[in-house]
Amino acid sequence: MKIATYNINGTKARLPRLKEWLSETRPAVACLQETKCQDHDFPAQEFAELGYQAIWHGQKSFNGVAILVDSKAGYSVQEVRRGLGIDGPKDGEGEQARYLEADITKDDRAVRIVCIYLPNGNPHPGPKFDYKIAWMGKLRSRLSAIWAEEVPAAVLGDYNVIPEDDDVYAVKAMADDALMQPESRSAYARLIADGWTDALRTHNPRGGVWTYWDYQAGAWQRDHGFRIDHILLSPELADRLQAVGVDRDHRGREKASDHAPTWAVLRA
Repeated sequence: MKIATYNINGTKARLPRLKEWLSETRPAVACLQETKCQDHDFPAQEFAELGYQAIWHGQKSFNGVAILVDSKAGYSVQEVRRGLGIDGPKDGEGEQARYLEADITKDDRAVRIVCIYLPNGNPHPGPKFDYKIAWMGKLRSRLSAIWAEEVPAAVLGDYNVIPEDDDVYAVKAMADDALMQPESRSAYARLIADGWTDALRTHNPRGGVWTYWDYQAGAWQRDHGFRIDHILLSPELADRLQAVGVDRDHRGREKASDHAPTWAVLRA
């Protein structure tokens, strides 16, 4: 079973690249972030034509998450929860579209999949950073509840956290960014301490693997990237981890997202 996460940076702008990636790599489950479209504009039919069933949680112009499952391969999806019950940093803004949770089933075997787009938190300090840390606290509480259900689970998405110094091309360049602040890293570390396994780190203990390259200053061409897209696995799924990687070449294609897809393969 191949599961993947992909911040596509706009469904409308990246749909050809997204469909290309789905056709070429055929993940059983694909978690998308920054779909940047309202629910009624989500291109579900485009994915259905490729053999993917979709659920989604949208928002006008910003954020947005979705989960696609390969129905041709016999997978089905049942939504469990959307949202963590935390309003955005602006008064009266309401909850942002950042969290989607579902059960993925095949042959009567289910896996809980959580798709997240964690707040960026910049500028730091400020209300956006406070919101980021509060959101991470809400996430930890929800993951504790999933843990208590004793279901095999994976939490995939753009965490907007650079966990370690070797997860960035240059520590100094990102030192003041919300992605690398001690509070951000500590909140991520608490998830790991709770028992979740960082799949990409497990197979790349020395770091140096990037999932994001900015559009500015020739970051892609100079390989000035960092790792913020993560797959966390519950113990049962961690025991089934066979392979993990980043589809780096998709970042270099024309009109690509600034993120590359990140994936893990789990034994049946």
